[in-house]
Amino acid sequence: MAMATAKLSSPATSLLAGGRTRRSAPARRATVIRAAAGSYSDELVSTAKSVASPGRGILAIDESNATCGKRLSSIGLDNTEPNRQAYRQLLLTTAGLGEYISGAILFEETLYQSTTDGKKFVDCLKDQNIMPGIKVDKGLVPLPGSNNESWCQGLDGLASRCAEYYKQGARFAKWRTVVSIPCGPSALAVKEAAWGLARYAAIAQDNGLVPIVEPEILLDGDHGIERTLEVAEKVWSEVFFYLAENNVLFEGILLKPSMVTPGAEHKEKASPEAIAKYTLTMLRRRVPPAVPGIMFLSGGQSEVEATLNLNAMNQSANPWHVSFSYARALQNSVLKTWQGRPENIEAAQKVLLVRAKANSLAQLGRYTGEGESDEAKKGMFQKGYTY
Repeated sequence: MAMATAKLSSPATSLLAGGRTRRSAPARRATVIRAAAGSYSDELVSTAKSVASPGRGILAIDESNATCGKRLSSIGLDNTEPNRQAYRQLLLTTAGLGEYISGAILFEETLYQSTTDGKKFVDCLKDQNIMPGIKVDKGLVPLPGSNNESWCQGLDGLASRCAEYYKQGARFAKWRTVVSIPCGPSALAVKEAAWGLARYAAIAQDNGLVPIVEPEILLDGDHGIERTLEVAEKVWSEVFFYLAENNVLFEGILLKPSMVTPGAEHKEKASPEAIAKYTLTMLRRRVPPAVPGIMFLSGGQSEVEATLNLNAMNQSANPWHVSFSYARALQNSVLKTWQGRPENIEAAQKVLLVRAKANSLAQLGRYTGEGESDEAKKGMFQKGYTY
């Protein structure tokens, strides 16, 4: 179905062009454009429900080649395609992973790769009832006119890329943008983040991919948890306004929010119970119950912290599936166990299953934290972290 995108220019772009006078966002009025989901509506709802299934969450291995290289260098490996393939093969061929993992977000390279035996990674996932997903954004760049903030690029050519990813077997997508509390955040940055996410979501649905909507509110800063709540509510208010403006099918999306926590440099640490209280307060105020799944990012928390906080949020019923979409919080111990050595693959896969099972229990509200290693308790926050 053709989308009439040309008439819907970004509010941020109109502000930036040639220093012209700021123009308001698209008028808040009813639109005649049909829902972006089009003929894929039923499939999108089915895909979203599959990913948001009880006791399961998402394994995020969509790091760019450069970021994957940083991970590999931490264990003394060069950033080469064979080394990236070997690590991703370790993860995606772990027997029994599908019991705890419902979806895996891949980088474009991985979507088209196969195992050393010639089996497509996409098929490895499908065999375990794990839905293949794909990162579709093109990364962050400076946002002119803002308070030293960023915006996410990648809308140009997105429709054709999504169509190709769908043919390759992907069934959901991810687009990550960020909001920085120490930088304000400026109204411009919030609006640009919300508008970009909404345009991406509409385009992804139009091409059969369930969009994961991810405005990450960075942990950087020394602010308290109340300030994080205030900003999170503002961001998600804007996001859902523009999702509606773009006729995005809410039943066919997934969210990937940050947990509402104090800034990483705040003097007082919040308990899992406090984080759960503030995070659920934000979600209940801003997220419609039509959305099937809330798949939290870990954002630099330790493996155990991320799991404890998720568990606290599942101590009572929620209108959505509240789960996880973790990268470092699922992989950190795995990588350190593997060390790039073939003889360590089995041990590393066992560690992955331990972490995946822990988060599965947290999704069900049954995680205790008993028996966790010291390594799993180490924080992974890096100030100014980039992907």
